[in-house]
Amino acid sequence: MMRAGSLTRIVGVLVSAASLMALGACQKGDDRAAAGGKKIELGFITNGPGDFWVIAKAGVIKAERELGVTVGFEVPGHATTAQQKQIIEVKIAKGVQGMAISPLDPESQVTILNEAASHMPVVTQDSDAPKSNRIAYVGTDNVEAGRKAGRLIKEVLPNGGKIAVFVGKMDVANAYERYRGITEIIKDANITVVTGKPYTDETLRPKAQENVRAALGKYPDIGCLVGLWSYSGPAIVKVVREKGAKVPIVCFDEEAATLRGIREGLIRATVVQQPFEFGYRSVKLLTQLARGEKPEIPKDGLMYVPTMIIRKDNVDAFEKKLEALMAQGKG
Repeated sequence: MMRAGSLTRIVGVLVSAASLMALGACQKGDDRAAAGGKKIELGFITNGPGDFWVIAKAGVIKAERELGVTVGFEVPGHATTAQQKQIIEVKIAKGVQGMAISPLDPESQVTILNEAASHMPVVTQDSDAPKSNRIAYVGTDNVEAGRKAGRLIKEVLPNGGKIAVFVGKMDVANAYERYRGITEIIKDANITVVTGKPYTDETLRPKAQENVRAALGKYPDIGCLVGLWSYSGPAIVKVVREKGAKVPIVCFDEEAATLRGIREGLIRATVVQQPFEFGYRSVKLLTQLARGEKPEIPKDGLMYVPTMIIRKDNVDAFEKKLEALMAQGKG
């Protein structure tokens, strides 16, 4: 026979369990209500294809798994603002609850970004659009990253010299900010940029290589080749190998060809960002906003992710770290 005290304790436990179940159901209901009665769906839009975005996607997948959300990862194959606009319009029509984008032309895209922001939280990642109604920017302090590259260039050319700079487009925030940081550092170092400005390739890989060939042909006394975008380093390396040129390279990001170039001694160093964190942190922020939470966002909206310098002496350790991150992002 069960004693009264024991029965009372069991009833108390059952009531507590029922209360916890009800609370859990209520919390799930709140999440569903915040998402309009369905699982939270978000969008992540790159500025084009590339190894950089493969790493970012691993961060997105990890966030999806941990947070229980769905993210449509979109890559505009031709890297045009028109393609990005089409993708954004589809996201709006679909009713997604948040969007992270790397805008190709922040000035001309303000209207479509603001249209998206009237329907959902919008954050920029990798490249900012500060004149838009985006809630925050998740990514690199590109001016400071440019300064780091500028210091590396000064290491290569301690007595001054000529450099050629290569990038996809100069009207994208991360491009002109990195270039600004470089020019700040080299302005008093007797280092000049041939043609007075970077070579641009409109994100066309063959054009990127042709620009390097043109620079080496016209300016045989170039002392350093500088790549500002992820694919710029591999494009430079390909042409340097092809021509057997002995010109040091400073670049950005961690494409496989860039890391090989460092091991071979063709690239002096690369300034790497953390695209995995761009993906992970952007999705986490958008999820919090979709759930009605109040994440900590700086007043200026700038949520910077630190950069690192990779050289021959730390490239192996970096690659092992990168492999571990990619493993976390497996679906």
